[in-house]
Amino acid sequence: MCIVLALISISLIQPMFMASEQIERIAKHRFAREALTSTHSKAEFDSLNVRFVGSYDTPDYAVDVYISGCYAYVADYGAGLRIIDISDPSNPEEVGHYDTPGRACGVYISGSYAYVADEHAGLRVIDVSNPSNPEEASCYYTPDYAYGVYVSGCYAYVADCGAGLRVIDVSDPSNPEEVGYHDTPGCAGGVYVSGSYAYVAAEDAGLRIIDVSDPSNPEGVGCYGTPGYAWNVYVSGDYAYVADRSAGLQIIDVSDPSNPVEVGYYDTPGFAYDVYVSGEYAYVADWDGGLRVIDVSDPSNPEEVGYYDTPGLAVGVYVSGDYAYVADWDAGLQIYQFYGVGVAETTLPDKLILYHSWPNPFTSRTCIRFAIPQVDGCDKPHVTLSIYDIAGRLIRTLVDDELSPGYHWVEWHADNDVGQKVAQGIYLCELKLQARGLHARCTSKLIHIK
Repeated sequence: MCIVLALISISLIQPMFMASEQIERIAKHRFAREALTSTHSKAEFDSLNVRFVGSYDTPDYAVDVYISGCYAYVADYGAGLRIIDISDPSNPEEVGHYDTPGRACGVYISGSYAYVADEHAGLRVIDVSNPSNPEEASCYYTPDYAYGVYVSGCYAYVADCGAGLRVIDVSDPSNPEEVGYHDTPGCAGGVYVSGSYAYVAAEDAGLRIIDVSDPSNPEGVGCYGTPGYAWNVYVSGDYAYVADRSAGLQIIDVSDPSNPVEVGYYDTPGFAYDVYVSGEYAYVADWDGGLRVIDVSDPSNPEEVGYYDTPGLAVGVYVSGDYAYVADWDAGLQIYQFYGVGVAETTLPDKLILYHSWPNPFTSRTCIRFAIPQVDGCDKPHVTLSIYDIAGRLIRTLVDDELSPGYHWVEWHADNDVGQKVAQGIYLCELKLQARGLHARCTSKLIHIK
């Protein structure tokens, strides 16, 4: 059942005109990525105190992620909601999906329901009690573009771009009803609710603080004009952490919501799109700067303590347990582990692993990542990584060496052992390990397209 505003014929006019602007903005970002990949070398996977764990290449552009139980729920823009089993973080697998009618930009899980901010298609409420067969329970068409959503109690708070913050009663998920709204300046793109306040990242209008103690009458009580473009916000204790695009991470004291004050900031190398705070660390999805880990134990003096230059463009992040889950644009879902400052990476794999290659299918090159286990009595087991065609003929040997236990990667540029480009088609990647009587083998399929 879908509830449509009475003035839908009028309210949809503005989104129709805005659609071309939104598409142009997204397109510019996409073209920027193509420019980056044409010049990036292997350094694009540089890291500090963060290790790669696993990945899943979603079909479209991963822009947001929420973790609940053993599943990652990914807002995959044009491909809707993707549900990925992460019970084994090194080998995530999709178990279900729901193709929303709009463009999935934000997702929040509450109980057995996924609440999806679906751009021009408003708020979609999806029953995920059976992750392998998600079904839409209802929807509510907000007046503008639904970019972000946060659920607290019986209410879904939707960041609805030019229509500000919309408060929707979802006590009956099959019949959502709007009970109040607050017109924020700028474009409401991200929202976080803490206590009686909703914190809205409103792009060029900075951080807006709204009293929602009476959901039917939300009132603005404070604001802070950030120097960049407030894209998303996370609240922990007395502080709001704002992903402020070109201005990096802004840390704002909101102990007095009517008088927010900046106490610190960290200028990330990319564009800060999202932030998640866990313990003493803020994890920032930093566009072409990848995942940045910032120590915020002293909010007035934040310091970067780790990073991983992700293969795509980091736009969303969620931290659960030991892992950071990154919505990495055209590289899908990426999973990482921050293992501490000044500590050697001691968590070694316990088996031979050949991860999903990225991208796959691919045109000119693909990155193949793999893990080598510790073998008793052998410091460096012998490893081969080879590419075969569909007929079983050896095409290229990428690795033939003794490697230390740990995590490794190599690129294949769709060429054979004499440097000639191969034809498009299906290829087999084979990883083999031999050491002191131990023999292990893993394979995966690669698809080369023109």
